[in-house]
Amino acid sequence: MPMIGQPAPQFVTPAVVDGGDFKDINLADFKGKWVCLFFYPLDFTFVCPTELTQFRDHLKDFRNEGCEVLGCSIDSVHSHRRWVKDDLGNLGYPLLGDVTKRVARDYGVLLEDKGIATRGTFLIDPEGRIQYMGIHNLNVGRDAKEILRVLQGLKTGDLCGAGWKKGEKFVQPK
Repeated sequence: MPMIGQPAPQFVTPAVVDGGDFKDINLADFKGKWVCLFFYPLDFTFVCPTELTQFRDHLKDFRNEGCEVLGCSIDSVHSHRRWVKDDLGNLGYPLLGDVTKRVARDYGVLLEDKGIATRGTFLIDPEGRIQYMGIHNLNVGRDAKEILRVLQGLKTGDLCGAGWKKGEKFVQPK
């Protein structure tokens, strides 16, 4: 499992982009930008669409911070395309297909006994190092606004106390 400050595991994997087109996504292509990579269990489920659409709702905020969003599950890109077309609408960010489960395994979020990824979230800095990781139970969705807050705090390089929000004062060492 990767750790904070370590290089993010590299990958090239197919994805659905722009509401239905297929494209290979290479993590190395994002060098120089922040990346929010999040894993979710499966397409056509109950909690997952609430997360994917919340990331869509805050996509402009992430991009204003110089951060690209990538979603990933063990589903095929064909399943992703159908789900986007039938239920979600264009998300504005790629959904990575990980049918080999290699990406989920490399990031330490694959539940081997179930064959699916749990809800893992990683913030990768412009140099390609993991600066944040969070893993949730399958039943509890994550909050894109909290991940955005953490991203903003990381970008300051300063000490950000609990509940800190962009524009607030930093913790001052005594």
